[in-house]
Amino acid sequence: MAQDIVFITGASSGIGKSIGEYLAKHNYKVYGTSRNPKHSEKNGINFIKLDVTSSESINNAINEIIKQESKIDVLINNAGVGITGPVEEIPNKETLNVFQTNYFGPVQIINTVLPFMRQQNKGFIINITSIAGFMGLPFRGHYSASKGAFETITEAYRLELRNTNIKLTNIAPGDFATNIASGRYHTPVNEKSFYKNTYQKSLDLMNEHVNHGSNPDQMAKKVLQILQKSNPKIHYKVGSFLQKLSPFLKAILPDKTYENLLANHYKL
Repeated sequence: MAQDIVFITGASSGIGKSIGEYLAKHNYKVYGTSRNPKHSEKNGINFIKLDVTSSESINNAINEIIKQESKIDVLINNAGVGITGPVEEIPNKETLNVFQTNYFGPVQIINTVLPFMRQQNKGFIINITSIAGFMGLPFRGHYSASKGAFETITEAYRLELRNTNIKLTNIAPGDFATNIASGRYHTPVNEKSFYKNTYQKSLDLMNEHVNHGSNPDQMAKKVLQILQKSNPKIHYKVGSFLQKLSPFLKAILPDKTYENLLANHYKL
């Protein structure tokens, strides 16, 4: 039986690495991307170079897989970047970068892969978003906004591709033990800033959550489960009970009640 070809972005560490290695152990042929691959192959992942902010790099990576395999059965949009800071104080170039990485780049990847999936009359696209995308979190506003946009665009894609054999879904992780905190853009705490105290408290809480996050292998197991579904849901959430509860509470509580819950949580 021919192996399904998986194309996963951001596969050199964290959630992407766990997903890629897990799928490779379950008879998928995995191509994983990194901006600067250190290996051509490791633990079942065949690495290729990709910068999601570069149109040329996106085209080159996808064409390389098509050249070698003639198809892409599964696309997992996992690459992303974090950003923290008061919305008022984050430089515009950093805002543009986070949206290019978390939204515009992945959307271009989808658009480049779709013609091949239509030609082969099947495909599965999984977008890794974030539970933070369901709400505007303080001092993570641009991250929430970029992931929220990615959640929503998947809904539009599903409707537009409704009469095809191409499946799309979102998986929104909560806090996992990854290196996202070390790789994100971090606005320094300015001693003269209006936000000095509240930002520092929120930043400490964010770092604590990531440092004590769940094992990313949970995400890998969830991805495999979803790939085996003939009719996947639109949204999946993976994380602690409280993390998965938060979007549900937002849906059922009055807006201000929910806002007060978040404010209390972040000590605002």
